Amino acid sequence: MKNFKLKSILTALFLTGVVFAYAQQPALQYFRANDKDGLNVFETSKQNDVEFTGVKVRVGGDFAMQFQGLSQSNAGDSLTELANNFNLPTANLNLDVQLADGMRMHLRTYLSSRHHTEAYVKGGYIQIDKLDFIRKDFMSGFMNVATIRVGMDEFNYGDAHFRRSDNARAIFNPFVGNYIMDSFTTEPFAELTINTSGFIGVLGATNGRLNQSPLPGDDGFVLFGKLGYDDQINDDLRLRLTGSFYSSSDKGTRDYLYNGDRAGGRYYQLLGTQTISSSDFSPRFNPGFKYQTAFQINPFVKFKGLEFFGVFEVTSNGDDAVGGSFTQLGAEALYRFGGEEQLYLGGRFNSVSGEVADAAAARDAQRINFGGGWFMTKNVLAKVEYVKQSYDGAGWNGSQYQGAEFSGVVIEATIGF
Repeated sequence: MKNFKLKSILTALFLTGVVFAYAQQPALQYFRANDKDGLNVFETSKQNDVEFTGVKVRVGGDFAMQFQGLSQSNAGDSLTELANNFNLPTANLNLDVQLADGMRMHLRTYLSSRHHTEAYVKGGYIQIDKLDFIRKDFMSGFMNVATIRVGMDEFNYGDAHFRRSDNARAIFNPFVGNYIMDSFTTEPFAELTINTSGFIGVLGATNGRLNQSPLPGDDGFVLFGKLGYDDQINDDLRLRLTGSFYSSSDKGTRDYLYNGDRAGGRYYQLLGTQTISSSDFSPRFNPGFKYQTAFQINPFVKFKGLEFFGVFEVTSNGDDAVGGSFTQLGAEALYRFGGEEQLYLGGRFNSVSGEVADAAAARDAQRINFGGGWFMTKNVLAKVEYVKQSYDGAGWNGSQYQGAEFSGVVIEATIGF
């Protein structure tokens, strides 16, 4: 009861403060807007026209609600029957603070999520684009192309995390679900980004831990990085191509890369039976390697209203004696139209295939999405999609995933500011 009252108070304050907070929003330096203006923004630009005039606090948020109409089945006809109804709404509270010239802080709190109905901090970071807090124009030549981020939050592996739904922040995702093998986690990290003349380089490290503890026994670490090129060729054409790597050490007890989103999956109550409860994270897939090496290649092309985003990703078990690897493919094709490209139609294909060990049977999962959306304002997006996901391969035999399939229509409305 106490948690329910606290959640109700926080949610009421969040919703009633939306209009006032948005009206008072200050401009921040090197900042990705949390609305339609933030679409197709990846790393924040080194271009800046916001003058620092003192500490500024930007209070923002996200809200998302879904109506889900899905049905499911498997080889044993054992999956729970689903009803058409609303899912639990989700909400975020975002604090972004301009601390100094070229220094900004971000903090996100999940007010309500599928996996945690109570409010809790997702994570945060400090972003440094200037070192003027040391001395005016200190290392300005280097900092004109460099960005430093340090915190306990998502780090910059791959490009798919820039287009995914982060709990209620669903305004950048053209569809409802994230990718099946969802490379997203929140860990202590430090990373350096170089962005000059279209060329992008990222190098960073984390300790590989989602839940932190000073106790011995899990002394792993992770190195990650990215190389790429992103250029607006002309008024009509933009091209971007990046390649990312991720490598965790054998000192860790488990790897969180595909299991680090504590908010839960975006499709609800799937793949459960009368004896096996539906996981809050279904229908995502985690290979479950204790340590691994992964790489992801992402092409992005936008020509006028046409938009393409792709994913080619491979992850391999770091334990060579056991082996196992999975390959993920993804392709999104969208057409944005209207006077301000406020409408879009499109589709996404996503597949994951591989083995959990060299001697294991193959596992395959495929998903297709077709749908569209309408930005009623730059802060309000309504979208509808048809989704179908299926499971194949002998590696699923003996589980509820054997011959499993779900499909149907999902409608989502989201607000971001």
